[in-house]
Amino acid sequence: MIVITAPTGNIGSHLLTSLLDTAPAAGEELRVVVRDPARLPDQVRERVEVVTGSHGDADVVDRAFEGADAVFWLVPPDASRTPQDAYSTFALPAVKAFAAHQVGHVVGVSALGRGTPVAERAGLVTASLAMDDLIAESGVAYRALACPSFFENFLEEAASIREKGVFTDVVAPDHKAPLVAVADIAAVAAGLLLKRSWTGVDSAPVLGPQDVSPNDLARIMTEQLGRPVRYERQPFDELYTALIGYGLNDAFAQGVVDMKRAKDDGLDAGVTRTRATATPTTFERWCAETLKPAVLSEVAS
Repeated sequence: MIVITAPTGNIGSHLLTSLLDTAPAAGEELRVVVRDPARLPDQVRERVEVVTGSHGDADVVDRAFEGADAVFWLVPPDASRTPQDAYSTFALPAVKAFAAHQVGHVVGVSALGRGTPVAERAGLVTASLAMDDLIAESGVAYRALACPSFFENFLEEAASIREKGVFTDVVAPDHKAPLVAVADIAAVAAGLLLKRSWTGVDSAPVLGPQDVSPNDLARIMTEQLGRPVRYERQPFDELYTALIGYGLNDAFAQGVVDMKRAKDDGLDAGVTRTRATATPTTFERWCAETLKPAVLSEVAS
């Protein structure tokens, strides 16, 4: 039995689709934990066992992890809480349930940066790494998917790209770093969940095919969208003010800023890309298949 948390999110939905295609042939049953089962397509609900509720709730994870051989663990974003509460406090009931039900293997979504000089002052990433340590203490075999920023974050910039030809961030324009598509993260997770010969605790870096800078991204967007796109660097204090304006918890907002500052200081640069850590989806392909339709949708309508 494989249990999938957050099955309707960006990564979870890709993972669920993949496992629906591959798990039955491997003799695996699937169970999902979801707040609102109506968000699952009818054809999916017919093929999985559904546990309704939050996977931060002790009663829910106690039911969900009973008889589980493996769990995909992903913390949903909750900007109303402090980073520690959003990660470790949320995960604590699950960690207890892992041990109580003797779950063998857990694959979790985490971040790059462990062992780097800035890891202890990286805001949300620091909180995520602390959660990894908490899960590891439960005694499960654990693989933390060590991820950089996602391509999909640029979907939040679709309106700005469409209307102004601009996307923003706080890192230096020529700062190269790994970026990854969520579908590739899901593919790595699926492989680990289905082939559980691994033991112990370790990270599994998921680095995308190459490092790119904001200037590289602007060039690629311009080529793929057929319209000029440029990068504007935003000051850190402006980012914090904007996040507070959106209603984020002040500690969570500061955690985002600290994470971004750490990335600008090399947080994601500590792992060498190899055949084992690279993933196939290029930013060019993702732009053509995902960002371009999002940017041009308003024009078409």
